Amino acid sequence: MLATMIYGEHDVRLEEVPDPVLSTGGDAIVRVLAACVCGSDLWPYRGITPTTAPRRIGHEFVGIVEETGPDVQNVRVGDFVIAPFYDCDNTCINCRNGVSTSCLNGASWGAEDPFGAFADGGQGERVRVPHADGTLVSTPSQPEPSQVPGLLALADVMGTGHHAAVSAGVTTGSTVVVVGDGAVGLCAVLASRRLGASRIVAMSRHADRQELARHFGATDIVEERGDAGVERIREMFDGIGADCVLECVGTKESMDQAIRSTRPGGIVGYVGVPNGGAELPIRQLFGRNVGVNGGVAPVRGYIPELLPEVLSGAIDPGRVFDLELPLAEVSEAYAAMDERRAVKVLLRP
Repeated sequence: MLATMIYGEHDVRLEEVPDPVLSTGGDAIVRVLAACVCGSDLWPYRGITPTTAPRRIGHEFVGIVEETGPDVQNVRVGDFVIAPFYDCDNTCINCRNGVSTSCLNGASWGAEDPFGAFADGGQGERVRVPHADGTLVSTPSQPEPSQVPGLLALADVMGTGHHAAVSAGVTTGSTVVVVGDGAVGLCAVLASRRLGASRIVAMSRHADRQELARHFGATDIVEERGDAGVERIREMFDGIGADCVLECVGTKESMDQAIRSTRPGGIVGYVGVPNGGAELPIRQLFGRNVGVNGGVAPVRGYIPELLPEVLSGAIDPGRVFDLELPLAEVSEAYAAMDERRAVKVLLRP
C-alpha cells in the first residue's frame, strides 16, 4: 500500500509500505477515505522538530473498517469510523478520568513504540488501529460525501478548538478572544459560539480566514499583534481584557499575546502545540489572578457530543478544508499549508 513518509525538513514522500496486519485481537484495519495535513505536522516538516529517522506521518483520518480482530465488539466490518489523532483503549484510569491522550496503553499515529517499530500514519491507504473499541467511533449510518470533511474535522481540529474553549471556561455570555487563525483557531471560534459566548474576537490578518471566522461566529476581528494587539483587546473589553482567551498556535509570542489579553481573574485555554519557546510568567499570572488551563486535547471524549451536530448540519467545521488534493500530491499539500496558501488540506487516497 501507499503511505506518506517524512525524511526531514521539507521532505515528505509517498512510498510503498507493507500492508497492515491484525496482530493483537483487539485491533482493526481501516481503509482511509479521507485524511489531512495538520498544523502540527508542519513542525517536523519545517525542521523545528527534528526527524531522526524516516517515519510515517499523519494523524487525522476517517474510513471504512475492513477487518477486525476476534476481540473487537464496538465496531464492525463496513462501519464508517472516525479515528481521533491518537490510539487509546478508553478503559484505563486516565481515559476514565477524561484524559484519553494520556492512555496508559495508547500511542500516537506515526510514533515509535518501545520496541523500535513505528505505528501507522494517517496519511496513507490503510491504518491498523491497535485498540479499535476504544479508539474508533462509528457513525450511525454511511455519511453523505458532503459530510466527510466535517466528520474528518472531529478527528482533531474541531475537538481541539472545543477543548480550548472548555478549558478556558467559555459559557453563556462569555467574552472570548481567539489567538490563531489556523484550522484549530477557527474551530475554537465555532466552539465558542456553540457554547454561548456573547462576543468572540478572532485575531487574524488574512481576509479569507477572517471571512470564515465571521461565518463561524466571530463578532470582531483584530489584526494588531504584540503590544498594539493587547491594547486593542483591552480597549474592547472595559480596559481590562476578555474573560476567556484561547491560544491556538503554540509559540512564545502567541502565549504572551493570550496571557496579556486576559482580564484579571480570566482564563487562558491553550491547545497550540508548544514549539517556539513558550513559557509561563508565573509572577504575572499570580499578580493578575489569570489562570492557564489546557494541553493536548482529548478529542476521543468529545466526538460523541459533537458528532450529532455535524451530522445534522448544526455545525460545519469541515469548512476549514479549503483545498482538496489526491494523496499522490501530498508533498504539495504540505507546501500549500507551509506557505499559508491553504488553511487545511484534505487528502483523498
